[in-house]
Amino acid sequence: MYRIGELAKHFGVKADTLRFYEKEGLFAPGLRSPSGYRLYTEDDKRRLHFILRCKRVGFSLKDIEELLSLRVGKTEAHCMEVKAVADGKLQQVEEKIAELEQFRHSLKQLSDACGGGMESAEHCSILEALDGKLLTKENDAR
Repeated sequence: MYRIGELAKHFGVKADTLRFYEKEGLFAPGLRSPSGYRLYTEDDKRRLHFILRCKRVGFSLKDIEELLSLRVGKTEAHCMEVKAVADGKLQQVEEKIAELEQFRHSLKQLSDACGGGMESAEHCSILEALDGKLLTKENDAR
């Protein structure tokens, strides 16, 4: 049996993280000591490990809840259900990457348009573009 602090230390997280997961319904101690301390079993330890691995690869709490449900009922669940959760997250990541690439492109255009000299920023091309005073190909297309 593990107390909350021991389990948290084992995984390098704070006890508050475990309490948060408990509050969110992802993780709960099965037992309490006579003095009221949360007590965790080896199964609880494996569940926490699963939750933390899910977080590390980018799954949201909602995703983790779904994956935990599939994990608990894996004899009735289908692999395609698990894959659907992973594929959904992958799609979100790909969309975010595309958005970040667009941000990068826009920032590069702003930076390339500016000489960056010691003159006053009164006519700075970056500030003017952000104020909408300069027309870009993107603005022209809209």
